[in-house]
Amino acid sequence: MRKITFVKKILEDGQPCKKCAEVETRLRKTGQLQHINKIAIADERNPDSEGIKLAELHGIKIAPFFIVETESDTLVYTVYLKFIREVLDQTRPLSSDDSANEALDTLRSNPDLDLI
Repeated sequence: MRKITFVKKILEDGQPCKKCAEVETRLRKTGQLQHINKIAIADERNPDSEGIKLAELHGIKIAPFFIVETESDTLVYTVYLKFIREVLDQTRPLSSDDSANEALDTLRSNPDLDLI
């Protein structure tokens, strides 16, 4: 059995974070949202919000992210396309746009990396 939690952020001004909204739109458009068991909100205005607590628990500093729990393991994904490929088992080949977006997501998620 597998449980997937999608954590998205609400900014201090009450607006959803842009990347979170983009990812949620993609999940809805592709029908993949049906595979998400729970959506947790990391509300910057509320340090006790469920998403903030999950981010702290897993040492995550960016949103959105996905927590995938199985009977034997818990994995956290901060890169949407990697999550799709590894968890939702998308068999279609990545387009060049997908590859470029994944590379940019990886760089944004790892500020210590540099573009070559």
